[in-house]
Amino acid sequence: MAETTQFDLVPDHKGMVWDLLLYIPTVVALASLAASFWYGDDHNMGYLFFFLTCFFFIAGFNRVFKTRLMLLPSAPVSIKVGDGTLGLVQRNGIQVNLVKNLRYYADYAGKSFGITGLDGAGKQLQFVFHKGQFPTAEKFDSLQTIFKNKFNK
Repeated sequence: MAETTQFDLVPDHKGMVWDLLLYIPTVVALASLAASFWYGDDHNMGYLFFFLTCFFFIAGFNRVFKTRLMLLPSAPVSIKVGDGTLGLVQRNGIQVNLVKNLRYYADYAGKSFGITGLDGAGKQLQFVFHKGQFPTAEKFDSLQTIFKNKFNK
């Protein structure tokens, strides 16, 4: 029987603060530009900046509520690593198993990483995990070591 290692995740409140400090001023600035172009009779630029405002708002909302605070139903709350498979337990209780084309992507700063793969139905899924989501830095480093050894050969 294959050995399975489980890593439970915790909300990353410190990372959430940094993300809010990044996204809130960005969204406010883009919305201000959109309004100034709209009322300055350059509607095309107004539409463009309104689109950018919406895009950054949605990206920031998803990053804070799914990856940092893990409040959305599809947010992973636990990672189970087996031989050649990866199970992610989501907040809604559903376990997603990535079984094929598993890839691990580390960032250069070493504070987050991404994983991608195909589930049993053939759907390509991707997830991002941050260092603050792990109870200790050692667990974060040990999971990265496991991913480097198992999934990027």
